[in-house]
Amino acid sequence: MLKTHQLVIIGDSAFAEVAYECFTHDSPYEVVAFAVERAYLDKASLFGLPVVALEDLPERFPQGSVHFYAALVYTQLNRLRTRLYEATKAMGYQPASYISSRAFVWHNVEFGEHCFVFEDNTLQPFVKVGCNVVLWSGNHIGHHTRIQDHCFVSSHVVISGFCDIGASSFLGVNATIANNVSIGADNWLSPSVTVTKDTLPAQLIRAPKPEVHKVSTLDFFKVPQ
Repeated sequence: MLKTHQLVIIGDSAFAEVAYECFTHDSPYEVVAFAVERAYLDKASLFGLPVVALEDLPERFPQGSVHFYAALVYTQLNRLRTRLYEATKAMGYQPASYISSRAFVWHNVEFGEHCFVFEDNTLQPFVKVGCNVVLWSGNHIGHHTRIQDHCFVSSHVVISGFCDIGASSFLGVNATIANNVSIGADNWLSPSVTVTKDTLPAQLIRAPKPEVHKVSTLDFFKVPQ
């Protein structure tokens, strides 16, 4: 793919490594460096590219010369990614987004800036996605649904039609949201939760805890021992 922009990835964690792969092999962005806050700078390079202090970014890459993506997950209920996204943007850099070529995105879906959409996501007609949203692999985002700013949707989440996902919320693996449900801001949905009615802000919602049966699998399936 033709590279038309240069990119600095904020972060050097596992997500930063994955972001490097996606931007490098499936986007018009050429990754030229990684950046972390000086207090957390503990390596000089990653994938043969320099890792620099975020505070020194203007000296290394003048504003307007590169875009950036803050590759952080849901730490502090998405606050860390939000803070670094806003701080780097305030330094004068333009945020980048990545939308996998293997995602299905209907033509009238609307995105804010600084989003990351992995492979196998399905976004149906009239979906609206805010700024600084991460959609990990394999989610279904139903028609007329709105995902507000700073959310993190993990993998294989089903969000039905006409839903509203509140800002800074986290949706765990295999969570399911029924039609016409509003999730309050700052919600945390654990894996496999099913939500069928509106939630209030700052709610922690967990699925029933799996129980370990007293009979072992070897006994249950009559495995010779």
